[in-house]
Amino acid sequence: MKVAVVGATGLVGQTMLRILEERDFPVTVLIPVASEKSKGKKVIFKGKEFDVVTPREAIDRKPQLALFSAGGETALAWAEKFAAVGCYVVDNSSAWRMDPGKKLVVPEVNGDCLQPEDKVIANPNCSTIQLVAVLKPLEEAYRLKRVVVSTYQSVTGSGLKGISQLKRERGDEVSDDVAPAYPHQIDMNVLPHIDVFQDNGYTKEEMKMILETRKILSLPDLKVTATTVRVPVMGGHSESVNIEMGSDFELEDIRVLLAKAKGLMVQDNPSENLYPMPLNSQGKDEVFVGRLRKDLFQDNTLNCWIVADNLRKGAATNAVQIAEYLLEKGWLGK
Repeated sequence: MKVAVVGATGLVGQTMLRILEERDFPVTVLIPVASEKSKGKKVIFKGKEFDVVTPREAIDRKPQLALFSAGGETALAWAEKFAAVGCYVVDNSSAWRMDPGKKLVVPEVNGDCLQPEDKVIANPNCSTIQLVAVLKPLEEAYRLKRVVVSTYQSVTGSGLKGISQLKRERGDEVSDDVAPAYPHQIDMNVLPHIDVFQDNGYTKEEMKMILETRKILSLPDLKVTATTVRVPVMGGHSESVNIEMGSDFELEDIRVLLAKAKGLMVQDNPSENLYPMPLNSQGKDEVFVGRLRKDLFQDNTLNCWIVADNLRKGAATNAVQIAEYLLEKGWLGK
């Protein structure tokens, strides 16, 4: 199978290559793709070097699958051109997520919404992916009424710029020509500001979480509110979530329910100091959930803490899992 990775030189693109290799995805021809200025660079896949090519050159090779992680402008310019040659496209940018004609997919949550004709498929926001992984089984068992989420997002969510800024502020040697990712210092600081502010006072990241959660769960009227925060952590996103449901529950039933859900791992034993942490999530594909407890003052309401590796399940792994779903259905590679 010919597989193109668009944005192959970037942080998520490099992670996609690693995950394709780890999961033994049936790549027979790899086509690493980046911008014109990166043409001719080399990437390593399964111990071999491959030359980076432009999007037009990649399309001429007629790949069957293209994993995009090159930003919204690139996705809007090229995704449908790849699809026009029969290629399935899984795009990690926000370009297509709220397009009513495109599916927004977390395979364990709503993979069954996909059809063979869905050639351009949107990969959700990193923080949304780990949130809906927990919300889905709760919705099925108890019905969701309201969700309040506050995120603690690592600098890897801002790509190499975020990593470089944090390292530079900590005194590590990095190139000085890398522009800062944030308007303020991030080391020894917390920024309640991810992406640009909207007219309603929310940031674009917060609105992504609200709108994407509703779309993925097919709950267009679900009450969701979000506050997204950047923290000086090198990898892994964390979320504090308050979930109001339609009926009462026992905590042990919640633990069992979440433990059975595909892709989730429950870490909830405070007496042993066991709870999810971003440091322990790095390099893993599961979504971790813990600190399970009932709200003391609101009926039918659960508090929990959710953590995942934002470069893996929050981006690259989820994209590859979508491709695996297409392969399992027999649609990919024909």
